[in-house]
Amino acid sequence: MKQKFDIIESTCIPLPLENVDTDQIIPARFLKAVTRDEKFFGDNLFRDWRYNADGTPKKDFVLNDPRYSGCILVAGKNFGSGSSREHAAWAIAGYGFRVVISSFFADIHKNNELNNFVLPVVVSEEFLAELFASIAKDAQTKVKVDVPAQTVTNLATGRSEHFELNAYKKYCLMNALDDIDYLLEQKDKIEKYEQSR
Repeated sequence: MKQKFDIIESTCIPLPLENVDTDQIIPARFLKAVTRDEKFFGDNLFRDWRYNADGTPKKDFVLNDPRYSGCILVAGKNFGSGSSREHAAWAIAGYGFRVVISSFFADIHKNNELNNFVLPVVVSEEFLAELFASIAKDAQTKVKVDVPAQTVTNLATGRSEHFELNAYKKYCLMNALDDIDYLLEQKDKIEKYEQSR
């Protein structure tokens, strides 16, 4: 869903697992879906970890734990590895996450998140460990993600880090523009250039 990014402050859902691949994020059987409905993919995010075979929720999985909520997913190192399926980003966005924080993202998945209005924030392993510790101590721990300043702050400790964000993608996120919207925004400049050729 297209939403402008500015300052996001939220509680977090912790997933302290490393090497979470796209098949775990959205299992391959859902790639045959003929819908692009956000709710469909969001409902099936982490499907095999989240639900039993009979469709009942697994009580020990974090998305089913009522203590945790928010639009920020805090994930372990190497998030989104494996196949390049964009459906994984659709599922994350469809669930309602606006930010994913990790110490490392697979490149293709990172770009898929950006293209689907989910901000991947890369932090140091030390910052990530501290954030997991803060959330474990208090499920109501909040994180502040300041997109204009490109900083992420653990409000429980006050510690901040700067994160990298491509200037083009930053502009698009802050203005709720996808790639086509951006081109349409530049239509006058493009036409002017074409007329000068």
